[in-house]
Parts: sequence; structure tokens; C-alpha cells
Amino acid sequence: MSKRIILTTIAIFIVFNVHAQQARITEVKGNVEIKSSRDWEAASVGDIIGKSMSISTGVRSSAVVAVGSSTITISPLSIVTLEELLRGENSEETTLFLRSGRLRADITPPGSTEVEFTVRSPTTTASVRGTSFTFNGRRLQVHSGSVSLINNISLQKVVVNRNKNTYFDPDNNGRIKPVNETDTDIFNLVLPELADTGSGGDSTSLPVSSSGANIIPEWQ
Repeated sequence: MSKRIILTTIAIFIVFNVHAQQARITEVKGNVEIKSSRDWEAASVGDIIGKSMSISTGVRSSAVVAVGSSTITISPLSIVTLEELLRGENSEETTLFLRSGRLRADITPPGSTEVEFTVRSPTTTASVRGTSFTFNGRRLQVHSGSVSLINNISLQKVVVNRNKNTYFDPDNNGRIKPVNETDTDIFNLVLPELADTGSGGDSTSLPVSSSGANIIPEWQ
């Protein structure tokens, strides 16, 4: 068998053993909507979310989404798009775009399954292989395992381990700050009065989806 035939056989094997998977909404609280190509529609438990679809949460609303061996808890006033959902025989790859708000990801791969889980935002990218963390596009808190936080422009990379946190500092040339000990109220320090909504700014002056979720290009 020639080298070309062997490589072709390997490529075919990979194609047929890596396929798209879907996410499923397992919990809905308050005003939650999903969007495929056109309009936003009310979300319900059991709804399926495929690649390129988005989910938004309104004021005092939240949603839990299951995808493979990962559970994603989406906080109030958030918009998340599912960019990549792939599943192989012993692997999973999930990429999300956090347009606004924050989310928590709990990743518990069974047995030998290798999970690549990535959350992008306009400024940074959090990338992990099996762990638990909370991320709002700029600020990262790791609950277990380790997470790489990367500056999308300078490509500065900081690895954050269990019970540690770091954040993207727009006032310091966009550098990611050194790793610190976790503060349990880390996401409520900037604007404590908005802690219940998950918002990071004045929601009255920001564009919103039909569910009321703020579109915040540069989340504080």
C-alpha cells in the first residue's frame, strides 16, 4: 500500500470518527432565548442548540446547557454563541464565544475522553483540558484544574491553577495581571450593586437583544 493511500485512509477514518454534536438546555430560569439564523425565540428545557446558534439571558435570568461531558451555567445578562461542537471516539471539542456577561464551565470527562474546551471573548481566550472555572471575558476564576488565559492581541498567556484568579487590565496596555489567590466575591468587586444581574456596566445605555441581554464589547 502506497504512502498516499495510507494517508487517505487515515483522513477518511478521522472524518467518520469526528462528528458534530449538539448542546441541550437542561435548566431555564426567567427570560432565556435562543437564536439560530434569524429571530430570537423563547428557550425551554430540552431545546437543542447546534453550531453557530446563540443563547441569551435576561435580567435575573439564567440557563444551564449540557454539551458532551461539560455543563455550562450562563449568568444573567449574557450572550453566548456555540462556535464549534465536535465529538470523536475519545475526544470532545467545544468552542464558545462569550459576547457579553459571564459563564461557569464544569468539565468532567469520563474515563479516557480528552476534552478541549475554549471560551473566546472580544479581548481574551480561556482554554482548558478538563476543569471547572468562571469567566466573564476579562476576569477568570479557576475552581479546579488549570486554565490558560490568552490576550487575543498580544498573545500574552497566563496559566491559572486551582483556587487562583487573574484578569485582563485595559488600563495597563491590556496586559493580563499576575495570578492571585481567589476572592469568592471576585465578580462583584467592580460594581457590587449589579451583582444580582451579572451586568458589568450601565445597562440603560447599551444595546440589547430581545431578551434584554446587554451587548458589551469590552466587559469590565
